Amino acid sequence: MKTLFAVLMVAFASSARAEKVETDLCVYEATPGGIAMAVRAAREGLSVVLVNHNDHLGGILSNGLGVWDTLWEGKRAPIYDEVRQAIFDHYRTAYGEKSPQYRDALPGKSGHTNGKFEPKVAEMVLTNLVKKEPRIRLITNRVISAVKREGALIQSVSFMSLWANVEAIEVQAKVFADCSYEGDLAALAKVPYRVGREARDEFNEPHAGVIFMSPVKSAPTPEMARAAELHHRLKLRKFSGFQRIKQPESTGEADGNVQAFNYRTILSSDPANRLPVEKPANYDPEKLKLLEHGSIVSPIPNSKRGWNRPQLVGMQTEYVEADWTGRQKVMNAFGDTTMALLYFLQNDPSVDPARQKSWREFGLAKDEFADNGHRPHEFYVREARRITGRYIFTQHDAMLAGGLERAPVHADSIGVTEWYLDTHACTPRRIEGALEEGKMMLDVETFPGQVPYRAILPQGVDNLLVPVCLSSTHVAWGTIRLEPTWMNLCESAGHAAAMAVQQQIAPAKLDPDALLRNLAKSHVMLSFFNDVDVSSDDPQVAAAQYFATKGFFADYDAKLDGPLTEAVKAVWQQNFDDPQKRAEAVANAEKASSTPTGQTRGEVLRVMFESLMKH
Repeated sequence: MKTLFAVLMVAFASSARAEKVETDLCVYEATPGGIAMAVRAAREGLSVVLVNHNDHLGGILSNGLGVWDTLWEGKRAPIYDEVRQAIFDHYRTAYGEKSPQYRDALPGKSGHTNGKFEPKVAEMVLTNLVKKEPRIRLITNRVISAVKREGALIQSVSFMSLWANVEAIEVQAKVFADCSYEGDLAALAKVPYRVGREARDEFNEPHAGVIFMSPVKSAPTPEMARAAELHHRLKLRKFSGFQRIKQPESTGEADGNVQAFNYRTILSSDPANRLPVEKPANYDPEKLKLLEHGSIVSPIPNSKRGWNRPQLVGMQTEYVEADWTGRQKVMNAFGDTTMALLYFLQNDPSVDPARQKSWREFGLAKDEFADNGHRPHEFYVREARRITGRYIFTQHDAMLAGGLERAPVHADSIGVTEWYLDTHACTPRRIEGALEEGKMMLDVETFPGQVPYRAILPQGVDNLLVPVCLSSTHVAWGTIRLEPTWMNLCESAGHAAAMAVQQQIAPAKLDPDALLRNLAKSHVMLSFFNDVDVSSDDPQVAAAQYFATKGFFADYDAKLDGPLTEAVKAVWQQNFDDPQKRAEAVANAEKASSTPTGQTRGEVLRVMFESLMKH
């Protein structure tokens, strides 16, 4: 295996003969978000170059995640909706509507069962989505080697193969997008970014920095009890645990650690499709006893399960800024430990016999990742670089805003978060009565948030969009880092790229209000509602989505068929510089007694939106 330095020397030496490609949009990495952005931009008329570091598309969806990490079962953005439905359709068509495969693919009634799938099926669906678009040129097995930037504009990005002496490719584009899990393009473009945890006092985030959380049976504070009551009204899947910050051990100090990674290994209980687990070299059961062993998800189709462990807590931070040779060493360490732990659970006498027997039912799935020793092609990189954008999304953006029964309002929201603030361990430190250091699951405190367009715009570069490693704090990252959220945001970024190219401006110069009007009528969720189907063609729905970014709603119920009162109408008609202030005024108006106007809320919003679109 060549070192990265040696490969770079080959790339630089051959740069004179590099193939040059011109396109409207260049997207780096075919993660689910990257695919959503590339496909949307292509459908809007752009020529697109989509570059991926290996030849397997789909990121973690194609590499063992096995389940949609979302609390919302409804529609949220056309391409996400299309992919999810295509996976359901595959199992119904291939196996029949009454088959166990189709049953296992469908969402369960509760818990973490919101649509399940095999990696090979996700990869097939996502690959087909890309290949159906004639305007997309797909380039695989390439990573970034250089970025040419002049002032606030990127001129071109060069890509090379890590392991073969092949011609480099230089892509010149009007717009670039970093949709990687690592933020490599942004880093090479000299965009400011963060790695690790902020201190508690930097953004006044209660759960920032070094922290130990203790599970408790009931709400430890009146504020949390109130949040739990409001959270229960949301039409989301419920995970209703309570946790309390353990003092004084939770210092809130900043450090450079990100949360834990692991492989999402696919196991099979089908004797015809499972491989025996062999005792690995350098097997050390004493070290394996110290690891967390659990987290096998509920069944995914065809007698498979996804194993969400082990985590070598501490090594994940080494991966983030390493070159690809260093990253491969980290991944190999995790891969070797995964196989060792699987053997341990099946054979070690310290494992309870009943548990040992249950683990012996599983082996590696023979029909997954066959060209990679049945190890997923992608590592589960839960958190890497986070750009410093023109807005930093913080913990406060995913919690109740003062005076409202919803999270803060952003006038340039391009998508929503709805998963709870969820962070895995950051260091291996442990204390009695607490979870691993850094681990938190803020189930009832977290509320659906709005992600501003400014958060995907890096400081200093105008033609680069970063909708995956976007601008966020470490704590807030826990509600962002889910594929449905990224697909939502990346499709919005695809629309933004298309509008910018059509207007011959950089995306940073785009009028965000024009973007939002376009997104609203294109069925992209800009704000969460309990009672609105964003895929509906009813013009009231687009109006509600747009005006939700302007502070027209103080909670998560649009009540479009309900009567509009004179008091609320008066607030809607006022000018506010800050949508948050309008939302607070709406909250007060709704509490006041007021006569109905004779019109429904939806009717008035529709008329206002249609008037806005005309002008």
